[in-house]
Amino acid sequence: MTDVIARKVRVFGRVQGVFFRQGAVNQARALGVEGWAHNARDGSVEAHIKGQAEAVEQMVRWMRRGPSQARVDDVTVEEVEPEDVTGFSVRL
Repeated sequence: MTDVIARKVRVFGRVQGVFFRQGAVNQARALGVEGWAHNARDGSVEAHIKGQAEAVEQMVRWMRRGPSQARVDDVTVEEVEPEDVTGFSVRL
């Protein structure tokens, strides 16, 4: 088994009110990654993603597109330490 990695992702654009977080939950569950997503005050969506490297990278690629209603203008990805989370949830 390979090591678990984690990424902090911020997604900018029309990403709130378009089911971005719920789409992220569905995608994360399909890929087997853990973490969370929440709406940030500046209008972006912030997420913590942890799991096997390939699955995390696939999740980041999905976040660069988002659900069909979203318009992603910019994405930042930062390598971070994995948080102690189980599953993938929406944080308020």
